[in-house]
Amino acid sequence: MVPLTRRSLMKASAVLAGSLAVGRALAQNGQEVDALQPGQFTWTPERAPEGPVAIIVSIPRQRIYIYRNGLLIGVSTCSTGKPGHDTPTGVFTVLQKAKTHTSSEYDEAMPDMERLTWQGIALHVGDLPGYPSSHGCVHLPQAFADQVYAATRIGTPVIIAGSHSEPVAIAEPGQILGPAALEEIKSKLGSAMPSATASSAATSVLVSSADRRIYVMENEQIVASGDATISDPATPLGSNIFIWQGGDAAGSTWLAMGFHPAPEDAAVPDSSVLGRIAGAPEVMNAIRERLKLGTMLVTTDLPASPETRSAPDFTIIDAPAS
Repeated sequence: MVPLTRRSLMKASAVLAGSLAVGRALAQNGQEVDALQPGQFTWTPERAPEGPVAIIVSIPRQRIYIYRNGLLIGVSTCSTGKPGHDTPTGVFTVLQKAKTHTSSEYDEAMPDMERLTWQGIALHVGDLPGYPSSHGCVHLPQAFADQVYAATRIGTPVIIAGSHSEPVAIAEPGQILGPAALEEIKSKLGSAMPSATASSAATSVLVSSADRRIYVMENEQIVASGDATISDPATPLGSNIFIWQGGDAAGSTWLAMGFHPAPEDAAVPDSSVLGRIAGAPEVMNAIRERLKLGTMLVTTDLPASPETRSAPDFTIIDAPAS
């Protein structure tokens, strides 16, 4: 791990302060977001005008959170699957987008459809009665869905969870951005951070302790994978989300969140888990080549097996739909 410098600590402090300011502006002591009525939302894209998007859906809160470059830019009420048609929780990517779509199974319109599984789970405009009412999809208000549809692309990561923790900024979380990666950034870019718009591809990385593998996804495709060496393998990695905020030879900062399939409080994101992960050279090189602001890294203790994914999409489902 690269030693923390005054510069990297100042960078981490700035990111944390910015994240907290966003949270206060959106939530106003936690009351504004909690008080949203069915169909209501907040949308402040000017906080991060450009860059990759990540989405978190909270089933117990019936809320959807939109992050761009790791900053919260929108929160909306939503409606997930009703009993018997539960919305699956897990890690997904947007596989297909259509402004107008009709469900072949239920013969209903699905405007602003963003498909998450080939079995029919999607984000789209739908009824919002204030409780779970869908056949498994995530229903959104029309005006909010229009904005989200314009902001996402094929490959945008979507986390559907029973609970998740609030984001916190962390510095130098381990070997994923260890000395070799930082030296490569320095040699290519000097002291400048990679641009959020350097590539139009949505890039995310998933580390599975069950598989002992690291998977690199660009858009909806797996573009690289390799062995992961995990120290203290008997201790779970847990379900964590890390969104890269930038870095150079002086240091690196990530925004971290924990998530959980059950509707209890998510564990505080454990930044130490990345210090336990080392990847094979080919997969580490693939990560470094694609690293940019907003790149998301997810850790899970579930396998990426035929039971939890369906080609060509990459889906880690930890609570299958009924």
